[in-house]
Amino acid sequence: MPTKPIFGVIGGGSFGTALTKILNDNGYPVQWYVHEESVANAINATGKNPNYLKEVSLNTDLVRASVSLSESLDGVSVVFLVVPSAFVHSLLHDRKFLLKDQVVFSAIKGIVPETGQVIQEYLIDHCNVSEKTFGVIAGPAHAEEIALEHMSYLTVASNATPWAIMIQQALSNHYVKVNLTVDSIGIEYAAVLKNVYAIASGIADGLDFGDNFQSVLISNAIREMKRFISRVHKIKRNINHSAYLGDLLVTAYSKHSRNRQFGLLLAQGKTENEIKQSMSMVAEGAFAVRPLYAIAKKQDRKLKTPILDAVYEVLANQQDPQKIFEALKLKLT
Repeated sequence: MPTKPIFGVIGGGSFGTALTKILNDNGYPVQWYVHEESVANAINATGKNPNYLKEVSLNTDLVRASVSLSESLDGVSVVFLVVPSAFVHSLLHDRKFLLKDQVVFSAIKGIVPETGQVIQEYLIDHCNVSEKTFGVIAGPAHAEEIALEHMSYLTVASNATPWAIMIQQALSNHYVKVNLTVDSIGIEYAAVLKNVYAIASGIADGLDFGDNFQSVLISNAIREMKRFISRVHKIKRNINHSAYLGDLLVTAYSKHSRNRQFGLLLAQGKTENEIKQSMSMVAEGAFAVRPLYAIAKKQDRKLKTPILDAVYEVLANQQDPQKIFEALKLKLT
């Protein structure tokens, strides 16, 4: 393991920018893959991402942006994968050996739509990534607040313990605290589920259901999350940990939450496609709800998931949000 690792960051969005900032502030070199050449040129010339977190200034001596994926990964010690889940398959499906033998940590909180898999399942099955060198980065840490250096909390989840410890050290500083866990599957599913529950929170807010309902909705959501994760990966875990409950709370309530905003717009009568076209950033929950619903309902014993079911009905079956959430009211406790 290198004493001064070089990081490769794949993804030029807000969280890719935030992770690059943290690494930059901690003195680590970053090779950064972005999709557009104009963005790469701007970053290399000015140290600023012209599209996301424009207030962040990076050290151009430590950061090198490129539109070449292979060039960005050449010689790196660790890869951070931070593209929206909807783009993972198109980016990697014809590059099946690109990540072979790489240490890969995913900060994607979504499901690959083409296969219905969380990122680690997709990478292991389709991209020759080893479970022994894979991990997840999650937790309640909006990129916008990292940019402002507000205190944020990340969790690194992996069985690759030496690498996890090294990444914990690389990402820790005065505005970021990093916890460790081995529950990479549970953390990853929690990060996906909380986006769907945040859409539900946005719908409820848009329908003016009030704060009392919101508190019941989210307390039911954490229990629903626990049931779901226990079905797909049954181990002992503390669902009240910040990577589960904490991430759910901030995504459901924060003004920075694109999933919550997605739900608000649904309640206002906007269609799924209209909202996706109008948003500059991806609301991962909109892509995840269908595969999550399929997982919940294909089990021998169908899971009790009334909140997931409600969001599914609104999105997949274009049901009236008011009607669906009036029915949901009676199912919550």
